[in-house]
Amino acid sequence: MTRPDRLRIVSIALGLFAGALVLRAGYVQLWQGGTWSRRAERQHFADADLPAPRGRIVDAAGFPLAESRELVQLRVAPREVAQRKGTAALRAALVALGVANEWVARATDRRREWVEIPGGFLPGDVAQVTAIWGVHPRAIMERVLAPSPSVRRLVGHVNADGRPLDGVERSLDSLLAGVKGSAAVARDARGNRLAAPDAKSVSARPGRQVVLTINHSVQDIAERALADAMRRTGASGGDIVVMDPADGALLALAGARPGATEAGAVTAFTEPYEPGSTLKPFVAARLLELGRARPDEVMNVFGGQWKVDGRTITDVHRAAALSLRDVIKYSSNIGIVRFGARLSRPEEFSLLREAGFGARAGLPYPIESSGRLPAPARWSRTTPASLLMGYELMVTPVQLAAAYAAFANGGELLRPALVREVRDASGRATFHHVRSVVRRLMSPAIAATVLSMLHDVVDGGTAAGAELKVYEVAGKSGTARRTERGRYVEGAYTASFVGLFPADRPQYVIVVKLDNPRDGYFGGKVAAPVFKQVAEEAIAARDASLDLGQLAQSARPSGHPAHVPGHPGRGEGYAFAAAPPADTGAVPYVIALGAPRPAPAPAPSQRPVPDVRGVPVRGAVLALHEAGFRVQVVDGSAPGTMPAAGAVVRTGSLVRLVAPR
Repeated sequence: MTRPDRLRIVSIALGLFAGALVLRAGYVQLWQGGTWSRRAERQHFADADLPAPRGRIVDAAGFPLAESRELVQLRVAPREVAQRKGTAALRAALVALGVANEWVARATDRRREWVEIPGGFLPGDVAQVTAIWGVHPRAIMERVLAPSPSVRRLVGHVNADGRPLDGVERSLDSLLAGVKGSAAVARDARGNRLAAPDAKSVSARPGRQVVLTINHSVQDIAERALADAMRRTGASGGDIVVMDPADGALLALAGARPGATEAGAVTAFTEPYEPGSTLKPFVAARLLELGRARPDEVMNVFGGQWKVDGRTITDVHRAAALSLRDVIKYSSNIGIVRFGARLSRPEEFSLLREAGFGARAGLPYPIESSGRLPAPARWSRTTPASLLMGYELMVTPVQLAAAYAAFANGGELLRPALVREVRDASGRATFHHVRSVVRRLMSPAIAATVLSMLHDVVDGGTAAGAELKVYEVAGKSGTARRTERGRYVEGAYTASFVGLFPADRPQYVIVVKLDNPRDGYFGGKVAAPVFKQVAEEAIAARDASLDLGQLAQSARPSGHPAHVPGHPGRGEGYAFAAAPPADTGAVPYVIALGAPRPAPAPAPSQRPVPDVRGVPVRGAVLALHEAGFRVQVVDGSAPGTMPAAGAVVRTGSLVRLVAPR
């Protein structure tokens, strides 16, 4: 081959090679350009997650129970810091920030490649640290909870990654969890992150706000009352539930157990107990509803001791015979068993099941007990009598509160409510609690009749310790032996009281349960006064979810208790007070008595207004109530009362308490 031929071949080969390069470059540029551009972009940019603020959990008045705040986590590359001679500055900044010496040493050790300092810091506190080259801040979200242990058990917790662990946080996570955003961050050849103002980002969407039915003021009152009761009685634990009987809203859930932590469960939902005599009013209601008994029908109770089915049933209050009304008033075991024998086994089981016992209430909480209600097929010979006395079944405090609400609202069993509203980021309500009726337990007339019986329990019956000076109260006490590993424990009791306040138009159902009190164990002696404390402090509070206008109508002027609907009225065995003064607006009243007795002596018709200046609002309202006045709290710049302290006015008059906000 000649030299020119070889040159021609080389030229052709070079041309073909160049053409191939051009074609390949064109192919890469025109057909694969997008793919390689994205790869290059991924090498120079990284996606950083933008944390989504978790939705707030607030009480019915907007008081925060759980909310998120943004913190900064410090991540340090010690070698990068050393390259820019920033080690000394970093050490000084971390010490000033309060970082532990161990972590200061790690963050400034150039032998380490990467150090993540535990915990989070407020953004404004770390500006000096994050300005140092080699410090890589990361935004994190921290959950801040209300200080109350009971509220923390209700609300629940999230872990460091924002994942819910328990409580409402877990059951409503789909609402509370937001949607994370993202931002592109530039990186240099060494992988260091750089600011990229023009990089694309997707904003995070915050979670929804959940408004609970809990009222933090009532919750605080209930928690303090429970702590006082445990200290006073030596009880090992207890629960207080406050419910609005009109719509089933749970206003307070206080619970305490020995060794309990804030990570525990809400015991009012999860720990059932034998209710004892607090179950008896439901038996009376069903007997009246079926026409099997009358309130004034008298039953022989054998002087307080009766042997049946091989066991002896006793009464604390011994009597020869009692009416059904007095069976409830004096909590007669013999009377309720003898009256209740008129119910068949299916009827007895039905009344308990229809009251909500043995079934979960359906609360938005991860754990809830259904209690225990044995089916009739599993009953022994003595089970029917035991159930009538509140034994051999177990109920939760919330179940009992919901059942008692039926006596207050005209006979309807309501579904307990824990969530009042759900709102989106703009504040628009996407859910609002609507009163939910599970079923009708009894007619309004029967509910009113039993409510009057419960009023008698407080007025001269087994729960006189629950009586208030200004308002009528209805309720029922209970005392039950405690079990351990399936056996009753000698000397161990559960004392309880369920109260409805005020008795004529109840706004609260309050369940008080004390576990194993040592200083007395009868529910009327140790649990009823706890109800009284909660009710009195709620009256004195400004924001306790009470309709003060309606409450004022229920107040009785001194010496003239309010009439309780459903009371039997005039007749033998009842005493009447003189009619009230014409200008008080009060109505005549009647109080049931075991035997005729003279009307109480009238209290002084006029008295001076107490001086409550300098007294906290709650204490001032309580003092005015105890003095016999109705109270309205109004805003103003000069604290005091209208009429002024020392002015002599008629008892039952309205006194305005001026309280600056």
